[in-house]
Amino acid sequence: MSGFEPGTFLFEAWAARAQLLSGLWVTAQLSILTITAGSLIGAFGGIGLAYGPWPVRVLIRGYVDAVRGIPVLVLILFSYYGLALLGIQISPFTAGVVALGGFCGAHMSETIRGAIESIPIGQTEAAKAIGLRFFQRLRYVLLPQTVRRLLPPWVNTAVEMVKGTTLLSIIGVIELLLATQQTISRNYMILQFYFAAGALYVVVNFIISQLGAMIERRTAHLRY
Repeated sequence: MSGFEPGTFLFEAWAARAQLLSGLWVTAQLSILTITAGSLIGAFGGIGLAYGPWPVRVLIRGYVDAVRGIPVLVLILFSYYGLALLGIQISPFTAGVVALGGFCGAHMSETIRGAIESIPIGQTEAAKAIGLRFFQRLRYVLLPQTVRRLLPPWVNTAVEMVKGTTLLSIIGVIELLLATQQTISRNYMILQFYFAAGALYVVVNFIISQLGAMIERRTAHLRY
């Protein structure tokens, strides 16, 4: 059991297991909340951009273009420090979800808009011809086809959001990266622990990729 002697990587990793697992759990929570919030915002934003009245389209377009043009780190700092200056006190965790969720939502809005508008106009005309109303056309004709088109970019955006959680360490969120850095500050095993953290991020993103692939397989039978 020489690998578990004091001063070895396995010994130090076992000693820091609670902190590292806590950081991984925070990263998982942030990722789930951010991706979920971003997907919901994107669904409403994408449909609004494609079918909303012009005032709605202008408002959503302004949000999408503004947020996509701002570095995500600036959004994080504003969500935490900027809102505090305005008298809105929120925790670092909440600020991170707000910033990353808004950033994800802006990208997903544009992705979903593009997926909806890529559906041939004949599909919409055929749905109108058989008497389907707008929400019926969305539910039964447009959205099923949209899901298949947006899955690859959705997975890419979700993976980027997981990696984006590392930026929240700057406002004090003890996610996986900051937990790893705190561990390294005690044992100075820089390469070993950063490699381990990288491997954990790969596992999380692999799960997301497999989830997207599973949904794609389940919708593969849908042919239009």
